[in-house]
Amino acid sequence: MPETPVPAVRALFFDVFGTLVDWRTSVAREAKGVLEPLGYSADWLRFADAWRDEYQPGMEEVRSGRIPFSKLDVLHRRNLERILPRFGLAGLSEEAAARLNHAWHRLDAWPDAAAGLARLSVKFLLAPVSNGNISLMVDLARRNRFPWDAILGAEIAGDYKPKPRVYLAAAEAFDLAPGACMMVAAHTNDLAHAAACGLRTAHVARPSEKGPGKGEAAPSAPVDIAVGSLMELADRLGA
Repeated sequence: MPETPVPAVRALFFDVFGTLVDWRTSVAREAKGVLEPLGYSADWLRFADAWRDEYQPGMEEVRSGRIPFSKLDVLHRRNLERILPRFGLAGLSEEAAARLNHAWHRLDAWPDAAAGLARLSVKFLLAPVSNGNISLMVDLARRNRFPWDAILGAEIAGDYKPKPRVYLAAAEAFDLAPGACMMVAAHTNDLAHAAACGLRTAHVARPSEKGPGKGEAAPSAPVDIAVGSLMELADRLGA
């Protein structure tokens, strides 16, 4: 099926959680590493899933105006406190809880991410447009060799995706029209909202993001480009 031609894209904006990094197995590994030495045990993958399940509800508190904008680190900590009792993990020391909350700063990239971004960086401006806060994005970049030109996203916009302001503020930061920017994500919903703001879109398949066969193997709505990896995206964009 022919795809829409992609004109004059100058900047690529990236979703991070799930698109560039494997949050599920990374959080499970980190939770085990922090808590098992303290005598706790749990199904750590299920724990990671439960924590992630609180992600959208936590941000909706901000998007709806019920609470002021808070960095994702703050929301992650609130969400952590909600789920700890379900797993018999209540009563953690402040030190252990803080270290556990920082697990999101220690996520590992998918195997194609660093090399694909390195290729793309030769031709395009690159930035995360993530719901993660700036310090979180910096830590993930340094850990995984992500060659960002800027850190954009929720903290810059003062709101959370998929609110239009997040996408538009990113384009404005680079002094570009939305149509000169492309949102790259493994989530069709993210891309649909970016497209509604005038951005171009690229879907990267991450079919095992939420466990084997529990991710998007293909977009469920029209996009400009659909690929199986960032290396393939670099090929398609001539980088």
